[in-house]
Amino acid sequence: MEMVQLGIDDFSIENINYILQKGLKLELSKASKEKVQKCRTYLNEKMSDKDAVYYGVNTGFGSLCNTKISNEDLSKLQENLVKSHACGLGEEVDPVIVKIMLLLKIQGLSYGHSGVAVETIQRLIEFYNHDILPVIYQEGSLGASGDLAPLAHLSLPLLGYGYVDFKGERRKSSDVLTEMGWEPIVLQSKEGLALLNGTQFMSAHGCWALIQAKKLSNLADTISALSLEAFDGRKDPFTPQVHEVRGHNGQIETAAKMRELLSGSKLIEQEKVNVQDPYSFRCIPQVHGASKETITFAENIFNKEINSVTDNPTIFPDDDLIVSAGNFHGQPLALAADYLCIAIAELGSISERRIYKLIGGTRNLPSFLVAKPGLNSGFMIAQYAIAAVASKNKTLCAPASVDTIDSSQGQEDHVSMGANAVVKLIEVVKNLEKILAVELMTAAQAIEFRDVEKTSPVLLDLYKEFRKHVAFIEEDVVMHDEMEKAISFLQEL
Repeated sequence: MEMVQLGIDDFSIENINYILQKGLKLELSKASKEKVQKCRTYLNEKMSDKDAVYYGVNTGFGSLCNTKISNEDLSKLQENLVKSHACGLGEEVDPVIVKIMLLLKIQGLSYGHSGVAVETIQRLIEFYNHDILPVIYQEGSLGASGDLAPLAHLSLPLLGYGYVDFKGERRKSSDVLTEMGWEPIVLQSKEGLALLNGTQFMSAHGCWALIQAKKLSNLADTISALSLEAFDGRKDPFTPQVHEVRGHNGQIETAAKMRELLSGSKLIEQEKVNVQDPYSFRCIPQVHGASKETITFAENIFNKEINSVTDNPTIFPDDDLIVSAGNFHGQPLALAADYLCIAIAELGSISERRIYKLIGGTRNLPSFLVAKPGLNSGFMIAQYAIAAVASKNKTLCAPASVDTIDSSQGQEDHVSMGANAVVKLIEVVKNLEKILAVELMTAAQAIEFRDVEKTSPVLLDLYKEFRKHVAFIEEDVVMHDEMEKAISFLQEL
C-alpha cells in the first residue's frame, strides 16, 4: 500500500481528502525522525540544568506558570495535565474528523519544534494506521490555549486512559493497548503539553467542512441549472461580457460553469415569454461566485494552519531557543470559519428561494408540482421544512469569533472561540446538503412538466441517475422518506 511520508511535503485540503478516500497509511520520514530526535535531545540537555525554568516543561500550566516542578515529577506533571484537561462535553466528534485530528497532530509534531519523543509520534501513527480512534467531545475548547480539552481526549488513550472506537466497538483504551501488545506511553518533560496545545480540533473540523463545501458548491451550480431549466429561465444572465466587466473571479467562473451545464439544451434556447427571471435564478453567478471566493479564502487559511507548529512553548535547537508564545491561538481559524459559515448559508438561502419559485404555480407549472393540487399538497411542506433549515443556518451565522471570556485566573484573558465557530460550521454544511438535495428533488419534479429530454446532456444524465433513486411523485407520499433518499443520493456523488 502507498505510504504517506510525513515531514517531506506540505499537506493541502485536497491532499487530506485523497489520503482519507484512498485509506493511505502514514509513516514518519527519515528527515522528520532526525529533527524530532534532535529537538528531544536538546530539551533533555536543557533539563539537566536544575536551575533552568521553562513554561510547561518544568512549571505548572496557565496561571500556575510560576510554580516550578522538580525534575523527578516531570513525567507525573505531564500525565496529570492530560488527565485533568480531559473535560470534554456534548456530542461526540465524528470519527472521520477524529481521524483528521490524528493526522494533523502527527503532522504538527513532525517538524521537530515540540520536544516530543519519536516514540510518541510513532504511537499516534499506529493509532491512525490501525483506525484506533479516541472518543472526543465537541464542547470544551476555547480555541486558545489551543484545543486543550478535545486534544486531551485525543491523547488519553496513548497513556491507557479513556475510550476508543476500534473494529466497530467502543473499547477501553487499556484493553486495546493490551490487544495490540503495546505498553502505555510514559510522557517525558513537555510531551503532554505538546500533545494538548495546538489547533488540530479547529483545523480538522475546518478541513472536513472545506472538503464538503467545495463539493456542495459545485453541486449547487449543477442543481441550480436544472432548476433554471425547470423554471423556463433565460440564459442571458450568464453572458460572459456581463461578468467580465465586474471582474470577480468566482462570478466569472460560475457564469462559465452555467453556460457549460446548459450547453446543448433546447429548453434554454426556446423563446421565452418572461423578460426577466427572479434574482434567485438571474444572480446565480453573483451569489454562488461570492461563496466560491470565500471558500478559496478559507481554504488558504486552513492550508497554512495544517502545515504549522501550533503548540507552546516552541523549541528551536539550532538557535538555542525555547520560546513561550501564542501559536495555539485560533483567531485566524475562528474568523475564517465564521466567514465560511456565512458563505455556505447563502448557498442554502438562494437554493431555498429557487425551491419556493418552482412550487409557486407560475410559468405553466402546477401549484406545488402535483397534477391535482388541493387533493394533493405535493411539495408544499417540503419547502416549509427546507425554509426552517435555511433559517436555522442564518442563526448559526452569528459570529463566534467576536466573543471571548477570561480563563485560568486571567492568564488566558483573550480566546478565539474558534472551536465553537467550526462546530457550528459543520452543522451549516450539513444543512446545505439537505437544502440542495430537496432543490434537486423539486427541480426533477418540475422539469417533468416540460420536455425533460430537451435539457442539456449533462443535466439529463443527472436527472436520469436521480430518478433511479427518487421517483416522480404522482400523488402524496411520505415526503420525509423521499427527502432522505435525495440526501443519500447527494452524499454518494
